[in-house]
Formats: sequence, C-alpha cells, structure tokens
Amino acid sequence: WAWGCDMFRLTLGKAYSLPRSVSFSLCPGSSNGAIKLTVWSQASCSTMAPKPYDYLVIGGGSGGLASARRASELGARVLLIEEGKLGGTCVNVGCVPKKVMWNTAVHAEYIHDHVDYGFSCPDVKFTWRTIKEKRDDYVKRLNDIYQRNLDKAHIEAVHGHAVFTSDPEPTVEVSGIKYTAPHILIATGGHPSIPSDAVIPGASLGITSDGFFELEELPRCSVIIGAGYIAVEIAGILSTLGSKTSLLIRHDKVLRNFDSLISSNCTEELQNANIDVRKYTQVKSVTKAADGLEVTVVTAVPGQQTEISTIKQVDCLLWAIGRDPNTKGLNLEKLGVNLDKKGHIVVDEFQNTNKKGTYAIGDVCGVALLTPVAIAAGRKLAHRLFEGKEDSKLDYSNIPTVVFSHPPIGTVGITEEQATAKYGKENVKIYLTSFTPMYHAVTKRKTKCVMKLVCSGKEEKVVGLHMQGIGCDEMLQGFAVAVKMGATKADFDNTVAIHPTSAEELVTLR
Repeated sequence: WAWGCDMFRLTLGKAYSLPRSVSFSLCPGSSNGAIKLTVWSQASCSTMAPKPYDYLVIGGGSGGLASARRASELGARVLLIEEGKLGGTCVNVGCVPKKVMWNTAVHAEYIHDHVDYGFSCPDVKFTWRTIKEKRDDYVKRLNDIYQRNLDKAHIEAVHGHAVFTSDPEPTVEVSGIKYTAPHILIATGGHPSIPSDAVIPGASLGITSDGFFELEELPRCSVIIGAGYIAVEIAGILSTLGSKTSLLIRHDKVLRNFDSLISSNCTEELQNANIDVRKYTQVKSVTKAADGLEVTVVTAVPGQQTEISTIKQVDCLLWAIGRDPNTKGLNLEKLGVNLDKKGHIVVDEFQNTNKKGTYAIGDVCGVALLTPVAIAAGRKLAHRLFEGKEDSKLDYSNIPTVVFSHPPIGTVGITEEQATAKYGKENVKIYLTSFTPMYHAVTKRKTKCVMKLVCSGKEEKVVGLHMQGIGCDEMLQGFAVAVKMGATKADFDNTVAIHPTSAEELVTLR
C-alpha cells in the first residue's frame, strides 16, 4: 500500500500537519533523523470494510452539529460529514450575517433620528465594504470555533459530499471511503430557490440570499422578489442603507402565513419606509443592458387591467421565493427513504424516516425552518438514541419566531384565523393595541407598535401572541415561555407592568 518513502529534513521546532492518509516513522538504520513517509491510497482504502461508528451525521449545520456534540457527550462515537463550511446556512449565509446587516441598518435609522435628539452629525458616510469585511471575519471566527468544538468533543469530521451506497446496511461513501453506523442522521439543510430561464427568461441574472452576502458594494437600485420573511428582511436592510428598493409580491400583503395584523402592518411599514411595494406583480423577463438589468414585470390587480412595465438600471435582482431541500445527490433512492413532492424527507414525531436507523432534522424536513428548531430536535434525538430516553422528542407547538424587519416582528402560537378555525369564533377573544413607541415622542420619523393576544375558552388561555414594533424581537422570548406554560389572560393581568416600556402593553390590554 505504501507508495514509497522519500528523505527530507525536519526543521527543529516547526510543527507539521499531515492528512489522515499520511503516517511517518524513522527509516530503519537511520542515524540522521530521516523518516519514512507513508501515503495510503484512497483507491485501496475504498476496498476496505466500512468504518464503524455509533452515530453518523451528514451535515455540519446548526442541527447536525448540535446533535453530534450531544451524542458525543453521551458516549457515542460520532462521525460528522460536511461538504461546505461548518455552521451551515445560519452561520454562513443566514441568521448570523443577516443580523449583522440588520444591526447596520438600525444604526442608519438612529443616525436619521440623531438631530431630533439634539445631536449634530454632519457628513456621516456609510461604507458597505467596511461592514462586509468585519462581518465576514466574524463568520470565519465562528467557523473556527465550531471546528475547535468538534475537536474538543473528539468528533471525527470528514470534508466532502456524502452519498448512500447499495450496501446491505445503510452506508455512506465520501471520496471513495465508506462509513456506516447503526444510527445515521441526515441534516443537510436547504438552499434558496430560483426560477429557471425556461420559466422566466433571464432569471439566472439575479441572485439569491446567498449572493446577497457576496455583494461588494451597496446596490444603487435593488429589486427583491418574494413576500416571505427573507424578502422582507433584505428589502428593509437595502432600503434603510440607501438602495432604491422595489419589492415585488404576488398578492396584496407580505407574510401572509402570519397573523393578519402582522401581515397588514408589516406591508404598511415597508411602504412608509419608501420601499416600492408592487402588489399583484410577477417578473416576466430579465435582460442585461449597459447600465444594469432591465426587469419586465406584469401587474394584475383584481378588477383592473393588466399592466406591463420595466424597472431599469437594476444593480441587484434578488430572488427570495422560498427554499428547496438538499436531498438531491445523496442517492436516497438507494436507501429507500420517503420524500414528499418537494423533495423533503418525511419523518414522524421522533424524527424517524421510514428506514430503520435513519433520521432527519432541520430544513431538509420542510417543517419550521428555524435554526433553534433544528438544534432542539437534534439534541432531543441524541438523548433518545444514546441516553435511553424513549419519549425524547421536540414539541413543535408554540415555537417563537422573529422577523428582523423594520421595526422587528415577534410571534408565538397560532393566529387569530387558526384559533377561530380550531375553537370556533364564539370561543376566541382578541385583545388588540396600536400605539407609537415612546422612542418616537421627539422624532419626525415614526413607526407603530401593534400587539395582539389571541385567547381561547372561558379561562382565556393565551394561544397566540403577535407584535411588531421597536424592541419586539427581544421582548418575545420571555412571553414565549409564558405561552408555552399555558398562561391565561388573567396571568398576564396579574403581572405588574414595567413602565415606561412597550412591553407593559401586553400585561395591561383590555
């Protein structure tokens, strides 16, 4: 197996890093410190029996890492396979860098308000490249931290693309080497969707949320397509930082899966922030001109004549129309794992697939696409598999979530519409408020704060809490605990308010 040995000198005091396929030893009879360098052929290794582990995790994103580390803590021998950067979508092209950019945009809002608070800030300039470099450095530090955490947990990590084989027992192959385990977790996440050029000519001239983090300069003119939270967040960031921004939505409101109060108010706030929200609008084609992209759109407002128009000199066309699961290329058909029509892996309440010993968590399952959900599900699974907690599973009800819009949104529980359908209109009571936060008492710029409690039954159990306004992102977590514990409206009322805050409105609603 050895390809041979060669002679070279080691510099005293210098550290040398060798790949796993390389070993060295002193050459026989050597008196001058010569070593024998042995390189193991991957072609030879692939003929070996699959390497055994207790737990094999495919995907080094938030969910996979959390499950792998918890399993290792519980005594399992774990192998983690990742073909990209550690941290997955959240750390590299999602929550983390997005929050940095949202914080940047919030600074721009504060600068706008400085004069109303008595500060003079002449010649304030914003440099996109500065924050991009700092943001990217921060993400790189997180990548390194994840690797160190794996090393500390004694988790073996393999970089490469995993594919399932046709072996009798569930087995994956990476770069010609096979691995197997009695428990295999698929946590490969997802990626942004983009229409094909066959469906929308020129669609490929646009980018996705992944490409947003590669932008080297602030676009002068941006067009965002989509009405979900990613579209809302990116449109808000770009507009607040000074890009002329259009948001194209297929219906009349954004965030239509949220409570109607949030959907309506967020649409209004976007328009108040000078974002050109084009309702009932879809892209017909995209072409490239000398001064940028030209985006031809079709607007079909119900009851009105259809209009075709073109947005010119577009520097950034960004598709935010959903996400697809990373299931293609895994050879799941060889494993026999069931997928839904969109390619998501079908699992039960315990994250089991239909194939014994194979599990899936996170975005690849298509349910509650949130980082903390994947983390919690992964850890619960590890406790069930390696600590004997047979009932360990994630409760997917009352999951709190935040949209980093301007101002931010916080929501937990079910919507008013869902509550009405579940309990009957006569058994649902709604508490509402809308006000201007005290922060805006002295500013020309204004945003609203809206709040809604959805209560059910005679005891008025709080089954939904929805709000948008300054501070609602940080406000939600504590109230989410109360909702998860089954708090009633009376419990809220019996809590003394903190004054003056926006949060006090939630315990003083009448």
